[in-house]
Amino acid sequence: MNKKAIIIGLILAIAVGGGFLYRSTQTGNSGVKQAEHKDEKADGHKEEKAGGHKEEGEHKEEKEGHEGHDEAGSVKMTVEVQKQNGVVVAAAKKQRLAGVISATGKVEANADRIAHVSPRISGKIVAVRASLGDSVSSGQALATLDSVELGEALGRYHQSKTKLALAQSNMDRIKGLVEKKIAARKDILQAETDFKTAQTELHTDEERLSLYGVAIADLKGDNHKRPLLPVRSPISGTITEKHAIVGELSDPSKSLYTVADLSSVWVLVDINEKDLAKVRKGQGAIVIVGAFPDRKLRGRITYIADLVDESTRTVKARIEVANPGRKLKPEMFATVELALAADAPPVLAVPEDAVQDLDGKKVVFVAENETEFAARPVQAGRTAAGMVEIVSGLKEGENYAIKGSFILKSEVKKGEMTDEHGHGK
Repeated sequence: MNKKAIIIGLILAIAVGGGFLYRSTQTGNSGVKQAEHKDEKADGHKEEKAGGHKEEGEHKEEKEGHEGHDEAGSVKMTVEVQKQNGVVVAAAKKQRLAGVISATGKVEANADRIAHVSPRISGKIVAVRASLGDSVSSGQALATLDSVELGEALGRYHQSKTKLALAQSNMDRIKGLVEKKIAARKDILQAETDFKTAQTELHTDEERLSLYGVAIADLKGDNHKRPLLPVRSPISGTITEKHAIVGELSDPSKSLYTVADLSSVWVLVDINEKDLAKVRKGQGAIVIVGAFPDRKLRGRITYIADLVDESTRTVKARIEVANPGRKLKPEMFATVELALAADAPPVLAVPEDAVQDLDGKKVVFVAENETEFAARPVQAGRTAAGMVEIVSGLKEGENYAIKGSFILKSEVKKGEMTDEHGHGK
């Protein structure tokens, strides 16, 4: 019995020991595998991290290349090439800018030099002697009328002329009789009174004919000619309107012609209410029309209205302009520049051509040295007489391209296109 128990205990001990040995072996193998997996994971993470650093380095290189492209606002140009391209460098300086008010207007005939020509009495038009666009002189006959009223006036004139002649003869006869003491002195007084009355009547008839437009000198020695009424121009100028037609009836209420002296014209402009304090009578102005954009005509303000337009908040002003060669024609639209007095404080200003538009910004090319220019953004202010005020971005005394800035801008654009093609490859 004891022997049997000892054998069973020995078998159990062997079984337990074998199981413990098997677990230890598996545990060891598992630890090795975990360690190997940990090392692989660490190596993988390390490689991934290294790869990440590599990509970041590549990105950094790409970023550095992009920043170099952003610096394409500078241009290098030798002094010889600058001279060839007309690039001129000067120091920025302050100066007084004269202000300018711009306004739009319309050309009109000078109303002080315009005349509507019409007959002074009614009549039928029998001849037209001038047409639209003709140049006429003062006193020139433009049309001829056949007038019944003129005939009546001429009849009265001839009667008065005959009556005066009879009164003259009667007075001379009575004077002779008085001298011979055949007639009384009161008879000579009556004869002199009748003569003066006839003389006054004739003078009145002559004045009437002159008022109608008939010269007395034209009536002497030609009593049998049919009386015709000439319609004459009161001024020298150009015929701008014509309504005279042969065969039509005309009267003083109907204008046959309009004659305008276009050697001087008016330009009517609208001045903003806020600019009224800067505008005065007698102020100089420059007038430009679309037909002749390169021609600047000078004039002066001769009238400023007293009323403000309620809808536009503007005031009418009239500018009188000399019109040599009649270049300005009525109804033309015009642009007017009213020159203001120069401002007291000087401002930093550059020529308009020195300021260029580059990538949506106003830039001035500043000379970094003799051969390198930088496109520096600036803030522009008002413009006057071809100069632009620089509010910020440029300092007094700095050298900049006063001429040839467009060439420098072209070089900048050319460099940007080259960089873009390089990145594309």
